[in-house]
Amino acid sequence: MTPIKQSACWGCLMKGDVKPEEGIKAAAEIGFASIEMGPQEYFGAIKDAGMDIAIFVGHKSLADGLNKRENHERIYDELMASLETAVEYNVPSLLCLSGNRYDGVSDLQGAENCAEILSRVAPAAEEKGITLCTELLNSKVNHPGYMCDSTEWGVHLCKMVNSPRVKLLYDIYHMQIMEGDLIRTIRNNIEWIGHFHTAGNPGRNDMDDTQEIYYPAIARTIAELDYDGYVGHEFGPKGEPLAAMKAAYDVWNVA
Repeated sequence: MTPIKQSACWGCLMKGDVKPEEGIKAAAEIGFASIEMGPQEYFGAIKDAGMDIAIFVGHKSLADGLNKRENHERIYDELMASLETAVEYNVPSLLCLSGNRYDGVSDLQGAENCAEILSRVAPAAEEKGITLCTELLNSKVNHPGYMCDSTEWGVHLCKMVNSPRVKLLYDIYHMQIMEGDLIRTIRNNIEWIGHFHTAGNPGRNDMDDTQEIYYPAIARTIAELDYDGYVGHEFGPKGEPLAAMKAAYDVWNVA
């Protein structure tokens, strides 16, 4: 069983009156290995506190993303620049986004379009040792129309690119809404998963007993699979943010 490297998402940690310096210090004291998805101006402070930056968004635009060929030149330039930043701060992964469905393009063609641009960037990602993680999001509640909304579609995309540096960001909250059957799906597809996100469902809040996902079992499953990536906590704390992040850390501190 491999201890899980936990990461606090910046936007969840720095809620309410929590100042960046306070949040960074608290995350380190709690035991977090990383703070992710924060402003680059604080990358140095996170590193100085002894933590990593597990992942940040590699290109602009969620809805208007990889699945449109007219975006490819822009996204290529953005991802190549993000790779350089990732090397500078020793960031292991970049978050990528498929974009929304649009008229005239099937899900299959959309996957092919995504694979086309990821295949262009993959050699540089392989050379630099950085993983491009396309995020699985729900299209039912939070992101209507989003194309990469099923594990099957995401795995198909990864297989088309066929690079060890192109994987998925498996968001447990989003996939509970779209698919359920979380533990079986994670077990069957762990080789394609480069990063995880968490949140309680419904509500996208704390991982407590008011929501339907039993996170201790999921945490044990991932630890038993000897997953060596990060698990990022991306939820809206219902109470005091630092206390909520400590409670989330304790849920996942299973090995």
